[in-house]
Amino acid sequence: MPVNFPELIKLKRDGGELSLADIHAFVQGVKSADIQESQIGAMLMAIWQKGMSDEETLALTKAMMNSGEVFVWPEEWLVVDKHSTGGVGDKVSLPLAPALAACGCKVPMISGRGLAHTGGTLDKLESIPGFEVNQSVEQVKQILQDVGCCIVGQTETLVPADRVLYALRDATSTVESIPLITGSIISKKGAEGLSALVLDVKFGRAALYKDLDSARHLAQSLVTVGNRLGVKTGAVLSRMDAPIGRCVGNAVEVCEALECLKGRGPDDLTELVTALGGYLLWISGHCHSLETGKIEITQKLKNGDALKKFQAMLVAQGVPADVAHSLCSDATNNFQYMKKAAHQTELKVPQDGTVLEIDGLALAQVLHKLGAGRTKSGEKIDHSVGAELLVDIGQWVMKGQTWIRIHHNSTELSTHQRSDLQTALVIGSSNRYKIESRVAEFIYPK
Repeated sequence: MPVNFPELIKLKRDGGELSLADIHAFVQGVKSADIQESQIGAMLMAIWQKGMSDEETLALTKAMMNSGEVFVWPEEWLVVDKHSTGGVGDKVSLPLAPALAACGCKVPMISGRGLAHTGGTLDKLESIPGFEVNQSVEQVKQILQDVGCCIVGQTETLVPADRVLYALRDATSTVESIPLITGSIISKKGAEGLSALVLDVKFGRAALYKDLDSARHLAQSLVTVGNRLGVKTGAVLSRMDAPIGRCVGNAVEVCEALECLKGRGPDDLTELVTALGGYLLWISGHCHSLETGKIEITQKLKNGDALKKFQAMLVAQGVPADVAHSLCSDATNNFQYMKKAAHQTELKVPQDGTVLEIDGLALAQVLHKLGAGRTKSGEKIDHSVGAELLVDIGQWVMKGQTWIRIHHNSTELSTHQRSDLQTALVIGSSNRYKIESRVAEFIYPK
Protein backbone atom coordinates (compact mmCIF):
# COMPACT_ATOMS: atom_id res chain seq x y z
CA MET A 1 0.00 0.00 0.00
CA PRO A 2 1.53 3.38 -1.02
CA VAL A 3 2.64 5.67 1.80
CA ASN A 4 0.58 8.84 2.22
CA PHE A 5 3.43 11.31 2.77
CA PRO A 6 1.16 14.39 3.15
CA GLU A 7 -0.56 12.63 6.07
CA LEU A 8 2.78 11.94 7.75
CA ILE A 9 3.77 15.58 7.31
CA LYS A 10 0.45 16.74 8.76
CA LEU A 11 0.82 14.37 11.73
CA LYS A 12 4.20 15.82 12.65
CA ARG A 13 3.12 19.39 11.84
CA ASP A 14 0.29 19.04 14.36
CA GLY A 15 2.61 17.74 17.06
CA GLY A 16 1.90 14.02 16.69
CA GLU A 17 4.45 11.23 17.12
CA LEU A 18 5.61 9.28 14.09
CA SER A 19 5.72 5.50 14.41
CA LEU A 20 8.75 3.37 13.55
CA ALA A 21 7.00 2.39 10.31
CA ASP A 22 6.26 6.04 9.47
CA ILE A 23 9.88 7.05 9.94
CA HIS A 24 11.20 4.06 8.01
CA ALA A 25 8.85 4.88 5.13
CA PHE A 26 9.95 8.53 5.12
CA VAL A 27 13.68 7.67 5.04
CA GLN A 28 13.19 5.05 2.33
CA GLY A 29 11.19 7.60 0.34
CA VAL A 30 14.07 10.04 0.65
CA LYS A 31 16.60 7.41 -0.47
CA SER A 32 14.54 6.19 -3.45
CA ALA A 33 13.30 9.67 -4.42
CA ASP A 34 9.70 8.47 -4.08
CA ILE A 35 8.97 11.54 -1.95
CA GLN A 36 9.08 14.99 -3.55
CA GLU A 37 11.78 17.45 -2.50
CA SER A 38 9.09 19.90 -1.37
CA GLN A 39 7.58 17.20 0.86
CA ILE A 40 10.97 16.40 2.39
CA GLY A 41 11.44 20.11 3.11
CA ALA A 42 7.98 20.28 4.71
CA MET A 43 8.76 17.30 6.96
CA LEU A 44 12.09 18.82 7.98
CA MET A 45 10.36 22.07 8.91
CA ALA A 46 7.69 20.17 10.88
CA ILE A 47 10.44 18.34 12.81
CA TRP A 48 12.26 21.63 13.40
CA GLN A 49 9.10 23.22 14.77
CA LYS A 50 7.66 20.34 16.81
CA GLY A 51 10.75 18.34 17.68
CA MET A 52 10.96 14.58 18.13
CA SER A 53 10.71 12.27 21.10
CA ASP A 54 13.74 10.17 22.09
CA GLU A 55 12.12 7.15 20.43
CA GLU A 56 11.48 9.06 17.19
CA THR A 57 15.06 10.37 17.13
CA LEU A 58 16.43 6.86 17.67
CA ALA A 59 14.16 5.47 14.92
CA LEU A 60 15.22 8.23 12.51
CA THR A 61 18.90 7.57 13.21
CA LYS A 62 18.52 3.79 12.75
CA ALA A 63 16.59 4.20 9.50
CA MET A 64 19.20 6.60 8.13
CA MET A 65 22.08 4.35 9.22
CA ASN A 66 20.50 1.34 7.51
CA SER A 67 19.73 3.24 4.30
CA GLY A 68 23.13 2.13 2.99
CA GLU A 69 26.11 -0.06 3.77
CA VAL A 70 27.17 -0.68 7.37
CA PHE A 71 30.84 -1.49 7.80
CA VAL A 72 31.83 -4.77 9.44
CA TRP A 73 35.36 -5.14 10.81
CA PRO A 74 37.39 -8.05 12.24
CA GLU A 75 36.23 -8.82 15.78
CA GLU A 76 39.66 -8.22 17.27
CA TRP A 77 39.77 -4.59 16.07
CA LEU A 78 39.04 -1.72 18.47
CA VAL A 79 37.39 0.70 16.02
CA VAL A 80 36.97 4.26 17.28
CA ASP A 81 36.27 7.73 15.92
CA LYS A 82 35.71 11.36 16.88
CA HIS A 83 33.30 13.96 15.55
CA SER A 84 33.34 17.72 16.02
CA THR A 85 30.36 20.02 15.56
CA GLY A 86 32.65 22.50 13.80
CA GLY A 87 34.76 25.49 14.68
CA VAL A 88 37.46 27.94 13.66
CA GLY A 89 40.99 26.59 13.43
CA ASP A 90 39.77 23.11 14.36
CA LYS A 91 42.49 20.83 13.04
CA VAL A 92 42.18 18.36 15.95
CA SER A 93 41.40 15.36 13.72
CA LEU A 94 44.75 15.56 11.93
CA PRO A 95 46.92 14.72 14.97
CA LEU A 96 44.22 12.78 16.85
CA ALA A 97 43.56 10.01 14.29
CA PRO A 98 47.24 8.95 14.02
CA ALA A 99 47.74 9.28 17.78
CA LEU A 100 44.86 6.85 18.35
CA ALA A 101 46.27 4.51 15.70
CA ALA A 102 49.62 4.62 17.49
CA CYS A 103 47.75 3.39 20.60
CA GLY A 104 46.56 0.33 18.67
CA CYS A 105 43.10 1.57 17.65
CA LYS A 106 41.62 1.47 14.16
CA VAL A 107 40.26 4.87 13.10
CA PRO A 108 38.08 5.02 9.95
CA MET A 109 37.54 8.77 10.18
CA ILE A 110 34.89 9.87 7.69
CA SER A 111 35.08 13.66 7.56
CA GLY A 112 33.41 16.54 5.79
CA ARG A 113 34.15 19.72 3.91
CA GLY A 114 33.91 23.26 5.18
CA LEU A 115 30.74 25.28 4.75
CA ALA A 116 30.20 28.93 5.72
CA HIS A 117 32.75 30.00 8.37
CA THR A 118 33.71 26.50 9.61
CA GLY A 119 36.68 24.72 8.07
CA GLY A 120 36.55 21.17 6.72
CA THR A 121 39.08 18.45 7.52
CA LEU A 122 39.02 17.14 3.93
CA ASP A 123 39.78 20.59 2.52
CA LYS A 124 42.74 20.93 4.85
CA LEU A 125 44.20 17.58 3.85
CA GLU A 126 43.73 18.32 0.16
CA SER A 127 46.21 21.18 0.52
CA ILE A 128 48.86 18.43 0.76
CA PRO A 129 50.02 17.47 -2.77
CA GLY A 130 48.56 14.12 -3.83
CA PHE A 131 46.32 13.49 -0.83
CA GLU A 132 43.22 11.57 -1.98
CA VAL A 133 40.16 11.77 0.25
CA ASN A 134 38.04 9.52 -1.97
CA GLN A 135 38.72 5.90 -1.09
CA SER A 136 36.63 2.80 -1.77
CA VAL A 137 35.42 0.61 1.07
CA GLU A 138 38.07 -1.97 0.20
CA GLN A 139 40.77 0.70 0.16
CA VAL A 140 39.63 1.95 3.58
CA LYS A 141 39.86 -1.57 4.97
CA GLN A 142 43.34 -2.03 3.54
CA ILE A 143 44.59 1.29 4.93
CA LEU A 144 43.23 0.42 8.36
CA GLN A 145 44.92 -2.98 8.16
CA ASP A 146 48.26 -1.49 7.11
CA VAL A 147 48.33 1.85 8.93
CA GLY A 148 45.53 1.93 11.50
CA CYS A 149 43.89 5.21 10.47
CA CYS A 150 42.52 7.02 7.45
CA ILE A 151 40.66 10.28 6.91
CA VAL A 152 38.28 10.03 3.98
CA GLY A 153 35.10 11.46 2.50
CA GLN A 154 31.71 9.80 2.76
CA THR A 155 31.38 6.90 0.35
CA GLU A 156 28.44 6.61 -2.05
CA THR A 157 27.11 3.58 -0.19
CA LEU A 158 27.30 5.02 3.34
CA VAL A 159 24.06 6.59 4.65
CA PRO A 160 22.79 7.81 1.24
CA ALA A 161 19.63 9.25 2.83
CA ASP A 162 21.74 11.67 4.84
CA ARG A 163 23.28 13.27 1.75
CA VAL A 164 19.79 14.29 0.61
CA LEU A 165 18.59 15.43 4.02
CA TYR A 166 21.84 17.28 4.83
CA ALA A 167 21.61 19.42 1.69
CA LEU A 168 17.92 20.18 2.21
CA ARG A 169 18.42 21.06 5.89
CA ASP A 170 20.77 23.81 4.77
CA ALA A 171 18.34 24.96 2.05
CA THR A 172 15.34 24.99 4.41
CA SER A 173 17.02 26.64 7.45
CA THR A 174 16.45 23.59 9.64
CA VAL A 175 20.12 22.98 10.44
CA GLU A 176 19.74 23.70 14.18
CA SER A 177 17.18 20.93 14.87
CA ILE A 178 18.64 18.63 17.53
CA PRO A 179 16.84 15.46 16.28
CA LEU A 180 18.06 16.16 12.73
CA ILE A 181 21.62 16.90 13.87
CA THR A 182 21.60 13.73 15.98
CA GLY A 183 20.26 11.61 13.12
CA SER A 184 22.85 12.97 10.68
CA ILE A 185 25.90 12.58 12.91
CA ILE A 186 25.11 9.30 14.68
CA SER A 187 23.77 7.51 11.57
CA LYS A 188 27.11 8.01 9.81
CA LYS A 189 29.13 7.02 12.86
CA GLY A 190 26.90 3.98 13.46
CA ALA A 191 27.40 2.91 9.85
CA GLU A 192 31.17 3.04 10.41
CA GLY A 193 30.79 0.01 12.70
CA LEU A 194 32.43 1.73 15.67
CA SER A 195 33.21 0.31 19.07
CA ALA A 196 33.42 3.78 20.62
CA LEU A 197 32.85 7.41 19.65
CA VAL A 198 33.72 10.73 21.26
CA LEU A 199 31.91 13.92 20.25
CA ASP A 200 33.46 17.37 20.51
CA VAL A 201 30.39 19.59 20.96
CA LYS A 202 31.39 23.23 20.76
CA PHE A 203 29.74 26.32 22.18
CA GLY A 204 30.52 30.03 21.94
CA ARG A 205 30.47 32.90 19.47
CA ALA A 206 32.05 30.88 16.65
CA ALA A 207 29.98 27.72 17.24
CA LEU A 208 26.51 26.62 16.14
CA TYR A 209 25.36 26.79 19.76
CA LYS A 210 26.30 29.97 21.59
CA ASP A 211 25.81 28.86 25.20
CA LEU A 212 26.80 25.87 27.33
CA ASP A 213 23.24 24.76 28.13
CA SER A 214 22.26 24.45 24.44
CA ALA A 215 25.45 22.54 23.66
CA ARG A 216 24.83 20.24 26.62
CA HIS A 217 21.31 19.50 25.36
CA LEU A 218 22.70 18.48 21.94
CA ALA A 219 25.49 16.44 23.53
CA GLN A 220 23.03 14.51 25.69
CA SER A 221 20.94 13.66 22.63
CA LEU A 222 23.99 12.47 20.68
CA VAL A 223 25.34 10.42 23.58
CA THR A 224 21.96 8.82 24.33
CA VAL A 225 21.25 7.78 20.74
CA GLY A 226 24.83 6.63 20.11
CA ASN A 227 24.77 4.33 23.13
CA ARG A 228 21.32 2.97 22.27
CA LEU A 229 22.70 2.04 18.84
CA GLY A 230 25.37 -0.03 20.57
CA VAL A 231 28.28 2.41 20.16
CA LYS A 232 29.94 3.40 23.44
CA THR A 233 29.52 7.17 23.10
CA GLY A 234 30.66 10.13 25.19
CA ALA A 235 31.04 13.85 24.59
CA VAL A 236 33.28 16.75 25.48
CA LEU A 237 31.88 20.29 25.64
CA SER A 238 34.53 22.73 24.46
CA ARG A 239 34.75 26.50 24.14
CA MET A 240 34.71 27.99 20.65
CA ASP A 241 35.21 31.75 20.86
CA ALA A 242 38.83 32.28 19.84
CA PRO A 243 40.42 30.15 17.09
CA ILE A 244 42.00 26.85 18.11
CA GLY A 245 45.75 27.24 17.97
CA ARG A 246 47.39 30.08 16.07
CA CYS A 247 46.50 29.18 12.48
CA VAL A 248 43.23 29.42 10.56
CA GLY A 249 42.90 28.31 6.94
CA ASN A 250 43.73 25.12 5.09
CA ALA A 251 47.45 24.85 4.34
CA VAL A 252 48.44 26.81 7.44
CA GLU A 253 46.37 24.51 9.67
CA VAL A 254 48.06 21.43 8.23
CA CYS A 255 51.42 22.96 9.11
CA GLU A 256 50.25 23.62 12.66
CA ALA A 257 48.87 20.07 12.96
CA LEU A 258 52.31 18.79 11.96
CA GLU A 259 53.83 20.86 14.75
CA CYS A 260 51.43 19.19 17.18
CA LEU A 261 52.45 15.79 15.84
CA LYS A 262 56.07 16.77 16.43
CA GLY A 263 55.29 17.45 20.09
CA ARG A 264 55.36 21.23 19.93
CA GLY A 265 51.83 22.28 19.05
CA PRO A 266 50.01 25.18 20.74
CA ASP A 267 48.72 24.42 24.22
CA ASP A 268 44.99 24.60 23.45
CA LEU A 269 45.25 22.32 20.41
CA THR A 270 47.31 19.80 22.38
CA GLU A 271 44.80 20.01 25.25
CA LEU A 272 41.90 19.10 22.95
CA VAL A 273 43.79 16.27 21.25
CA THR A 274 44.83 14.68 24.54
CA ALA A 275 41.42 15.22 26.21
CA LEU A 276 39.39 13.78 23.32
CA GLY A 277 41.87 10.98 22.67
CA GLY A 278 42.26 10.08 26.33
CA TYR A 279 38.51 10.07 26.88
CA LEU A 280 38.00 7.82 23.86
CA LEU A 281 40.67 5.37 25.02
CA TRP A 282 38.94 5.23 28.41
CA ILE A 283 35.33 4.73 27.32
CA SER A 284 36.40 2.17 24.71
CA GLY A 285 37.95 0.04 27.47
CA HIS A 286 41.51 0.48 26.18
CA CYS A 287 42.64 1.98 29.50
CA HIS A 288 41.34 2.29 33.07
CA SER A 289 40.85 6.06 33.45
CA LEU A 290 40.64 9.35 31.61
CA GLU A 291 44.00 10.45 33.00
CA THR A 292 45.86 7.32 31.86
CA GLY A 293 44.30 7.75 28.42
CA LYS A 294 45.48 11.37 28.23
CA ILE A 295 48.97 10.33 29.30
CA GLU A 296 49.13 7.66 26.58
CA ILE A 297 48.05 10.13 23.85
CA THR A 298 50.60 12.67 25.13
CA GLN A 299 53.36 10.06 24.94
CA LYS A 300 52.47 9.17 21.33
CA LEU A 301 52.74 12.83 20.34
CA LYS A 302 56.06 13.32 22.14
CA ASN A 303 57.85 10.11 21.11
CA GLY A 304 57.08 10.39 17.38
CA ASP A 305 54.80 7.35 17.10
CA ALA A 306 51.78 9.47 16.08
CA LEU A 307 53.89 11.32 13.51
CA LYS A 308 54.99 8.02 11.96
CA LYS A 309 51.37 6.94 11.64
CA PHE A 310 50.48 10.26 10.00
CA GLN A 311 53.31 9.86 7.49
CA ALA A 312 52.17 6.30 6.68
CA MET A 313 48.58 7.53 6.24
CA LEU A 314 49.73 10.25 3.83
CA VAL A 315 51.51 7.70 1.65
CA ALA A 316 48.59 5.26 1.81
CA GLN A 317 46.26 8.04 0.61
CA GLY A 318 48.34 9.10 -2.36
CA VAL A 319 51.00 11.53 -1.16
CA PRO A 320 54.41 10.80 -2.77
CA ALA A 321 56.66 9.07 -0.25
CA ASP A 322 59.40 11.71 -0.48
CA VAL A 323 56.90 14.52 0.16
CA ALA A 324 55.36 12.68 3.13
CA HIS A 325 58.81 11.97 4.57
CA SER A 326 59.94 15.56 4.16
CA LEU A 327 56.74 16.99 5.70
CA CYS A 328 57.18 14.77 8.72
CA SER A 329 60.89 15.49 9.05
CA ASP A 330 61.80 17.57 12.08
CA ALA A 331 64.02 19.88 10.06
CA THR A 332 61.49 20.68 7.33
CA ASN A 333 59.82 23.99 6.65
CA ASN A 334 56.31 22.58 6.24
CA PHE A 335 55.22 25.41 3.95
CA GLN A 336 57.62 24.44 1.17
CA TYR A 337 55.22 21.80 -0.21
CA MET A 338 52.05 23.82 0.15
CA LYS A 339 50.57 26.26 -2.31
CA LYS A 340 51.61 29.73 -1.12
CA ALA A 341 49.48 32.85 -1.25
CA ALA A 342 50.80 35.71 -3.37
CA HIS A 343 50.59 38.25 -0.55
CA GLN A 344 51.00 38.50 3.20
CA THR A 345 49.61 41.42 5.18
CA GLU A 346 50.42 42.09 8.82
CA LEU A 347 48.21 44.14 11.15
CA LYS A 348 49.38 46.01 14.23
CA VAL A 349 48.11 46.23 17.79
CA PRO A 350 46.35 49.61 18.24
CA GLN A 351 47.24 50.15 21.94
CA ASP A 352 49.17 48.76 24.88
CA GLY A 353 47.35 46.20 26.99
CA THR A 354 46.39 42.57 27.51
CA VAL A 355 44.83 40.47 24.75
CA LEU A 356 41.42 39.64 26.22
CA GLU A 357 39.71 38.15 23.16
CA ILE A 358 40.29 37.17 19.54
CA ASP A 359 36.93 36.75 17.81
CA GLY A 360 37.22 33.53 15.81
CA LEU A 361 33.98 34.13 13.93
CA ALA A 362 35.00 37.60 12.71
CA LEU A 363 38.38 36.27 11.57
CA ALA A 364 36.86 33.27 9.80
CA GLN A 365 34.34 35.45 7.99
CA VAL A 366 37.09 37.62 6.51
CA LEU A 367 39.10 34.57 5.41
CA HIS A 368 35.94 33.10 3.89
CA LYS A 369 35.51 36.20 1.71
CA LEU A 370 39.18 35.98 0.70
CA GLY A 371 38.57 32.47 -0.69
CA ALA A 372 39.29 30.09 2.20
CA GLY A 373 35.67 28.92 2.47
CA ARG A 374 32.63 28.16 0.38
CA THR A 375 29.01 29.31 0.43
CA LYS A 376 27.58 26.23 -1.31
CA SER A 377 28.51 22.59 -1.68
CA GLY A 378 31.01 21.86 -4.46
CA GLU A 379 32.39 25.39 -4.66
CA LYS A 380 36.18 25.60 -5.07
CA ILE A 381 38.26 27.09 -2.30
CA ASP A 382 41.74 28.60 -2.13
CA HIS A 383 43.88 26.38 0.11
CA SER A 384 46.60 29.03 0.41
CA VAL A 385 44.40 31.65 2.11
CA GLY A 386 44.79 31.74 5.86
CA ALA A 387 45.89 33.60 8.97
CA GLU A 388 48.63 33.25 11.55
CA LEU A 389 47.98 34.70 14.99
CA LEU A 390 51.19 36.12 16.41
CA VAL A 391 49.87 36.87 19.91
CA ASP A 392 48.11 34.78 22.55
CA ILE A 393 45.09 35.51 24.72
CA GLY A 394 46.35 36.76 28.08
CA GLN A 395 49.54 38.18 26.55
CA TRP A 396 50.62 41.77 27.28
CA VAL A 397 51.20 43.56 23.96
CA MET A 398 52.56 46.95 22.89
CA LYS A 399 51.07 49.43 20.45
CA GLY A 400 52.49 48.82 16.97
CA GLN A 401 53.31 45.17 17.64
CA THR A 402 52.27 42.76 14.86
CA TRP A 403 49.38 40.57 16.02
CA ILE A 404 48.22 38.77 12.85
CA ARG A 405 49.56 37.80 9.42
CA ILE A 406 47.00 37.26 6.64
CA HIS A 407 47.87 35.08 3.62
CA HIS A 408 45.82 36.18 0.61
CA ASN A 409 45.85 36.33 -3.19
CA SER A 410 43.85 39.51 -3.67
CA THR A 411 46.10 42.50 -4.31
CA GLU A 412 45.37 44.01 -0.91
CA LEU A 413 42.93 43.79 1.95
CA SER A 414 40.00 46.17 1.73
CA THR A 415 39.44 48.87 4.33
CA HIS A 416 36.35 46.97 5.49
CA GLN A 417 38.31 43.71 5.87
CA ARG A 418 41.07 45.45 7.83
CA SER A 419 38.46 47.02 10.09
CA ASP A 420 36.71 43.68 10.70
CA LEU A 421 40.02 42.04 11.57
CA GLN A 422 41.04 44.81 13.96
CA THR A 423 37.62 44.59 15.63
CA ALA A 424 38.27 40.89 16.28
CA LEU A 425 41.15 41.82 18.60
CA VAL A 426 40.03 42.99 22.05
CA ILE A 427 42.66 44.71 24.21
CA GLY A 428 42.14 45.50 27.90
CA SER A 429 44.13 47.30 30.57
CA SER A 430 44.35 44.44 33.07
CA ASN A 431 47.69 42.65 33.27
CA ARG A 432 46.08 39.73 35.12
CA TYR A 433 43.96 37.55 32.88
CA LYS A 434 42.84 34.01 33.64
CA ILE A 435 42.98 31.81 30.53
CA GLU A 436 40.10 29.35 30.45
CA SER A 437 40.59 25.72 29.50
CA ARG A 438 39.16 24.73 26.12
CA VAL A 439 37.43 21.77 27.75
CA ALA A 440 34.41 22.85 29.80
CA GLU A 441 32.68 19.57 30.62
CA PHE A 442 32.55 15.83 29.95
CA ILE A 443 29.27 14.09 29.15
CA TYR A 444 29.52 10.45 30.22
CA PRO A 445 27.76 7.40 28.75
CA LYS A 446 24.95 6.11 30.94
